[in-house]
Amino acid sequence: MAISKSAKIMAEMEKVKAKIAEQQTRLKELEQKHREAENEEIVDIVRGMSISLSDLPALLQTMKAGSLGQNVPKSDGKEETGE
Repeated sequence: MAISKSAKIMAEMEKVKAKIAEQQTRLKELEQKHREAENEEIVDIVRGMSISLSDLPALLQTMKAGSLGQNVPKSDGKEETGE
């Protein structure tokens, strides 16, 4: 007996679901790697500034307070125009 049309569709659906699950897992792995890379970049920048660990929180607070209400460059290097 031949496989019914609905059974073929169901089998294809299962294949697609498996691929989606695989890609979601891959996406989570890439997101984690991206976070780790960003964190490494931040650490490298801070270490390059030669600031002591005890002075770092105060510096960050000062920078945060100074940037309130100002246009701050986004991570892609573009500034907000207020439009």
